[in-house]
Amino acid sequence: MPYIATKPATALLIVLWLLSPAIAQQHDQAGPAHVAPDSAQLSSSDWYIDVTATHLPVGATDALSMDAGVVDVDGDGDLDIIVANEHRANILLLNDGSGHFSDASDARLPRGEHDSEDIGIADFDGDGDPDIIVVSEDDQTNELYLNDGNGFFMDASDRLPVTGTSNAVVVADLVGDELPDILIGNNGQNVLLLNTGDATFKDVTAGHLPQQDDVTQDLALGDVDGDGDPDLLIGNEDDNRVLLNDGHSRFVHAVAALPLLSTAEETRAADLADIDGDGDLDLLFGNVQAFVESADPQNRLLRNTGAGEFVDITTAQLPADQDRSFGAQFMDLDGDGDMDIITSNANRGKDEWITISPWRVYLNDGSGNFVDATAEIMPAITVGRGFDVEQADFNGDGLADLYLSSRDGSDRLLLRRTSESPQTQALAAAQ
Repeated sequence: MPYIATKPATALLIVLWLLSPAIAQQHDQAGPAHVAPDSAQLSSSDWYIDVTATHLPVGATDALSMDAGVVDVDGDGDLDIIVANEHRANILLLNDGSGHFSDASDARLPRGEHDSEDIGIADFDGDGDPDIIVVSEDDQTNELYLNDGNGFFMDASDRLPVTGTSNAVVVADLVGDELPDILIGNNGQNVLLLNTGDATFKDVTAGHLPQQDDVTQDLALGDVDGDGDPDLLIGNEDDNRVLLNDGHSRFVHAVAALPLLSTAEETRAADLADIDGDGDLDLLFGNVQAFVESADPQNRLLRNTGAGEFVDITTAQLPADQDRSFGAQFMDLDGDGDMDIITSNANRGKDEWITISPWRVYLNDGSGNFVDATAEIMPAITVGRGFDVEQADFNGDGLADLYLSSRDGSDRLLLRRTSESPQTQALAAAQ
């Protein structure tokens, strides 16, 4: 099957990495020195070790990181990282196999500077290696990077037939032809591009999406009504939407699917997962109060009734917050088999942005009830202005680590801590 990755379904990413074909040829990369972290990073209360200072190239991610994508770009068997930068050139971090990264951006990525917002990864041209799409907001310049098979990318943006003020992208095979298609979330009409083969695309928006003038910030695909095809969740700066797939990739607005708030809702993140083990997909909205002063920044949790209609369970099952979550994702953070929540937060003061709880963790009791476990899970030294989280095994110890995109200061790399982890034992022995 072709390599297809959708954003933000991290579990799907990991499965598809395992299915993507390896590439034999490798290029030598000089990585940063292997230096043990400070003793504060080995606090017994932390489930993760913050190794940013020793494992990420100094200064490479001290920019305006909006999103990250994780994939083996060069076929050497480990996971690399692509970072979308706002008004800066995007970043490619190459993994040496042990979770130490070097900056390969200048040599391997096109160097245009755009208002990059969101990343999609898939094998768009069918040659067996992962390609990249990055959508941009203010300068309306979406980018398509095609992989040469060795992790060097050429600019093929002229193959994208649409432009727009874009904040979100999700990719998947929507028509069953084993070619990844593209959905783009815009300020205005969202668009659907069908892959016609060889990474060329046809705009089929008019026949496949309802005509809606939204300010879309995030997209998620998942079968919410249980009929076997992917439906579309749209997170907007106005009313959020669920679009149901008719089985032929034509999406219809399910007006009654979502209970709307009586106040404004400024959503920046949307995700789907089964939180209570009943076999259907529940949903999460990460909310802010950035441009809509009347908006309530409380995040929202909604339970699927089983037929693609949702009931708001926020008050009963999700802790109250005023974090302003620009990212909100389901992932299993404690390894107990159920889906927890991590939010990426950037709070705004009266005159300037301030940082309070840049990443917050809510653990699931298995029934969809969540408790705030940030102090237990996250290292206290992990600071920044949170915008995104990616979960993957970066150091090859079989445990899921975290890459945190920060819009202020360096991005952060957290390695999963356990007494059985060879990486943790090595770090502890170095103290």
